Amino acid sequence: MRYRTLGRTGIKVSPYALGAMMFGAVGNPDHDDSIRIIHRALEAGINFIDTADMYSRGESEEIVGKALKGRRDDVVLATKARFPVDFDPSGATPAVPNRSGASRRWLMRALDDSLRRLDTDYVDLFQIHQPDPDTDLEETLSALTDLVRAGKVRAIGTSSMPASDLVRSHWIAERRGLTRFRTEQPPYSILNRGIEREVLPVVEEFGMGTLVWSPLAGGLLTGRYRKDHQNSTHRSQFGFRHLTDERRLDAVEELISLADDAGMPLTHLAMAFAITHPGVTSAIIGPRTMDQLDDLLAGVDVTLTDDVLDQIDKIAPPGTDIGTLDMAYNPPAIHHPHLRRRHLADRPAA
Repeated sequence: MRYRTLGRTGIKVSPYALGAMMFGAVGNPDHDDSIRIIHRALEAGINFIDTADMYSRGESEEIVGKALKGRRDDVVLATKARFPVDFDPSGATPAVPNRSGASRRWLMRALDDSLRRLDTDYVDLFQIHQPDPDTDLEETLSALTDLVRAGKVRAIGTSSMPASDLVRSHWIAERRGLTRFRTEQPPYSILNRGIEREVLPVVEEFGMGTLVWSPLAGGLLTGRYRKDHQNSTHRSQFGFRHLTDERRLDAVEELISLADDAGMPLTHLAMAFAITHPGVTSAIIGPRTMDQLDDLLAGVDVTLTDDVLDQIDKIAPPGTDIGTLDMAYNPPAIHHPHLRRRHLADRPAA
């Protein structure tokens, strides 16, 4: 592994980060097997692990904690908070008030719970899982600053935060004497390059590290999803729309041909692309099985020539998204029409 510095934190991390979302009930429920996968990644030189309190309702953190016994000091450990730990994406189970968000009240409790599950007294990186429109950024930064000063957190970061909010957060931190966000975790892949327009330039300007998620485009860049035939996979059971988006599938067919011509698997092409951008520090891999991990590790030294990168640019132009990821963040007004329409009572009389 050729280690990179995580922004200006001075922390050295591997270009691949091991994502732990698939460890637990949502992915691999076998704790012993998941621990073996984590150990294999560490033995291969990966020293960066990213999890979250909501992954399998805390089970992922518990598995990671077990795997790191006796190895904690050699690992850069990151977790996230924002959603309720018992998060129900269907909405059938209503969220309990004050057990989610980025308020001081919740973040203090959420981190203590994460530390208990991870069986450690600190995390190297504590991230806000998504923006919280109900909480002032100053409130969030103030709470996170106290956690850093208490020694429970080494650095703080964001995930899926718009460029404008990142700039605003640095403005607040500078003027209020608060700890700055040191990292951002956005989605990034050949099919989703939108962050190249504003997010990556902003994080580079402020010296932030970038830990990108879904470099395989939510599974599409594994080669298991084709235009005229899709295998039944673990991800397909969740009904993700991005797996059947015709625009994305058309691009995948072109990328498969490009990878074949370049003499490499599509997964290696996709991962090499994700860590080529100078604004990207690490790309998160999320293996569910040992075979998936071994496939990805086999491509860790792959580099792409300018000719291959130019051809990728023709298929997926820089700064553009081909379709969207189901898991991608959108501001509340994108989801809720009433937030972008003035009510009749508020409109001036004709």
